[in-house]
Amino acid sequence: MRLKTPCAAPRRPGLALVLAGLFLLVALAARADRVTPRKEIAHLLGTIAAADCRFIRNGKTYDAQAAHEHIRKKYEYLQSRIRSAEDIIRYAATRSSMSGEPYRVACGDRVLPCADWLRAELARFRRLAGKADENL
Repeated sequence: MRLKTPCAAPRRPGLALVLAGLFLLVALAARADRVTPRKEIAHLLGTIAAADCRFIRNGKTYDAQAAHEHIRKKYEYLQSRIRSAEDIIRYAATRSSMSGEPYRVACGDRVLPCADWLRAELARFRRLAGKADENL
């Protein structure tokens, strides 16, 4: 007569495996909240659309919606070259592709280059995002 060997007991995940899984979940959640170039670009486009400013392009003045639409179209056209928020400023929001004339923004009595205005907003947005990360 043949003796039956005991079957191996089913393995349960060890503590190390459970902790590794939890660590992965926390890392993925933190990464999902992190500010990405896509979120920064969306923020800049939203800033343009919501601005209480006038945009000056090739000597003509446009409202925020017209400026947003123009820069959004340039972004879509140049999307293969744009990898960062700095790229959208450089390639789509700095100057006219046709005349080379710089875009400007008039907010109240202050007129400044659109690129400078957007760089300042990007820096502000990143500071706020960094503060939010610190509070986690």
